[in-house]
Amino acid sequence: MSTASDEKNRKAPAGERVADWADGRLGIYGAAKGMLRKVFPDHWSFMLGEVALWSFVVIILTGVYLTLFFHPSMNEIVYEGSYVPMHGVRMTEAYASTLDISFDVRGGLLIRQIHHWAALIFVAAMFVHMMRVFFTGAFRKPREINWVFGFLLFFLSLFTGLTGYSLPDDLLSGTGVRFAQGAILATPIVGTYISMFLFGGEFPGHDIVARFYSIHILILPGILLGLVVAHLILVFYHKHTQFAGPGKTNNNVVGAPFLPIYMAKAGGFFFLVFGVITIISAIATINPVWAIGPYRPDLVSTGAQPDWYLGFSEGLIRVMPGWELNFWGHTLVLGVFIPLMIFPLVLVALAVYPFIESWITGDKREHHILDRPRNAPTRTAFGVAWLTLYFILLIGGGNDIWATHFHLSINTITWFIRIAFFVGPVVAFVITKRICLGLQRRDAEKVLHGRESGIIKRLPHGEFVEIHQPLNQGDLHTLTAHEQYKPAEIGPTVDENGVQRKTSPAEKLRVKLNKGYYGEGSQIPKPTAEEYKEITSGHGHH
Repeated sequence: MSTASDEKNRKAPAGERVADWADGRLGIYGAAKGMLRKVFPDHWSFMLGEVALWSFVVIILTGVYLTLFFHPSMNEIVYEGSYVPMHGVRMTEAYASTLDISFDVRGGLLIRQIHHWAALIFVAAMFVHMMRVFFTGAFRKPREINWVFGFLLFFLSLFTGLTGYSLPDDLLSGTGVRFAQGAILATPIVGTYISMFLFGGEFPGHDIVARFYSIHILILPGILLGLVVAHLILVFYHKHTQFAGPGKTNNNVVGAPFLPIYMAKAGGFFFLVFGVITIISAIATINPVWAIGPYRPDLVSTGAQPDWYLGFSEGLIRVMPGWELNFWGHTLVLGVFIPLMIFPLVLVALAVYPFIESWITGDKREHHILDRPRNAPTRTAFGVAWLTLYFILLIGGGNDIWATHFHLSINTITWFIRIAFFVGPVVAFVITKRICLGLQRRDAEKVLHGRESGIIKRLPHGEFVEIHQPLNQGDLHTLTAHEQYKPAEIGPTVDENGVQRKTSPAEKLRVKLNKGYYGEGSQIPKPTAEEYKEITSGHGHH
C-alpha cells in the first residue's frame, strides 16, 4: 500500500531523492547543517593557515603532473636530448628525465617551478602560521592535539622537501644527500647499518632515487594528507579562536558563516594563491639543474646551499668544532653527532611547549579568546628567542655565501655564530620581555588618560597641557580584556595538625617557573575601575 510520503518521494527530483536516500543511511543533513553554518572570525592573520593549505593543494596538483614524465632510475645513459650543452654527458635516467621535463614537455618547466616554489611557500606559511598560533596562545586547551598535528605537518614537510629536492639527481641535490649520509654515519653503533640499508650498499648506490621517489610521492604525502584532514576536522570541531573585542566571549564566535561567505572567500583566495605562485615561478628561476650538471661523488657544487627550511640544520654542523672521541678502535664524530642531537631538540621544544606551559601555569581551562602577545611577555620572549636561534643557525648554514658576498672572513662568521648561539636567544628574550612590558604600560596609560590628540592647551595659571581624547568602549574593552594571573605559591609547610607537609621537587620547580611567568616584573597590573573613575571624573585628567 503506497503512503503519502512514498508518493511525495516519487514526485521529487532525482537529485533530491538521492540526497534523501543518502541522508536516511548517513545522516548527512544534520551534520552538514551544523558544519555549513559554522562561524569563522574575519581577521587577516587567519589567512596564513589558508596560504599553507592552498599551497599544499598546488603541490599535489603539480606533483601528479610531474610523475607522468619523471623516471626514478639511477641507470646511467649518455644524454642526446634537446639540451645541446649536455650532449655526450653520462647521467642517470632521473637527471635526463628532469631535463626532458624542463625542455621537451609542454609546460614542464613552469610546472616544475610552480611545484618547487609552492613547496617553499607551503613550509614558510606553516612556519608563520604556527608562530601566529604560538604568540596568541591559540594552542591552549582544547587545541593541544591540533598543535601537535600542525607540528607534525611542519616536521614531515621538511623531509618531504628533502626527498623531492633530491630526485633530479643533480650535483646540488646529490651534495645534499651526501651531507645527510654523513650525518647518518655519525650515529653511534647503528649509523653504518642505516646508511647501507637506506642506500642499498655503499654511497651513492643505485636505489636511493627510486626509494626517495616512493617516499616522496606516496608515503609522506599520504601522511601529510591525513594530518591535514585531521587538523581541519579539529578546527571545525572546536570553536574557532578569536581576538578579544566587544561581544566576543569564550562561549561564542563573532564572524561570517562557512557557507556562503567564508567558502566564497576561500575559493577566491585559492586562485589568488595559485596565481601568485605561478607569477613567481614564471619570473624567478629556481633549481636550474641544467646549469649545475649531474651528480658525481667526486665533485661538489660551488656555493651549495639547502633550501631555507633545512638551512639551520646545516648551520649547526658548519659551526660545530670538529671534535672526535676515539675508544676501543671506534671513532665518535662529535662535530656531527652533537648537532644531529640538537636538531630534533630545537624542534621538539616547540612541539611540547603547550603541555609545558599548561603544567607551569596550572591552567586547565578552555581558552577560545586569543592573547595579545604583549600580554603574555614570557611566552612571547621565549618565542622570539627560539626564532633568534633559528635565524642565527640559518646564517651559519650559509656562512660561505655571507663571506663571499660581504667580503668577510669565514672564520669570523663561524665564531660569531658560535657565540651568538648561546648569547643571541638570551638577549632576544630580555629585550622582547621589556618591550612587552613597555607596551603594557602604554596600554594602561591609554586606558586611564585616553589617546594623545596633539592639541596643546594653556591653563589659566600658565601650565601647558596636551588634550587627551577618551577611548571608546570598544577600545577600552580590547585593552582590558586580558586576565591578570597571580603567581602560584607552595602553601603552608605544615598541615592543620602540625605535621610537616612534603613538597615534591617537581612542585617546587613548577612554582618557581610559575613565578617567572606571572611574578613581579612579568606583568603590569591593569587599571582598576576605581582608578578609571577617579581619572575620568576630572582628578588629574586633561
